[in-house]
Amino acid sequence: MTLLTAVFAAVICTVIWYKGAPKSEMKVGVLCLMYWGASLMWLVDAVFEYAELHEKYFTPAPADMLNDFYLGLSAVALGLVIWLVILLVKDPKGAVKAALFGKKTD
Repeated sequence: MTLLTAVFAAVICTVIWYKGAPKSEMKVGVLCLMYWGASLMWLVDAVFEYAELHEKYFTPAPADMLNDFYLGLSAVALGLVIWLVILLVKDPKGAVKAALFGKKTD
């Protein structure tokens, strides 16, 4: 389930990135790379787990599937948090700078 969660997040993110590819103001490419990296990591994990368990790999317990799904969602959420931090630090639209150093018009 972690692999599926990461792949779905990577595909959705890649489609969003591709729609606005020439501009790339929101640094979605960084998010795509994180999700594709996580997908590759869990693909390697799945290959090694299959090599260890063989046919038992395809019949996991429901509790294990739920735990793996929560782990996948946690990884997607962590990727979003890292992306938001990068976005706030880079500040492509100058919104953070305007909020911090902007003049008050009272």
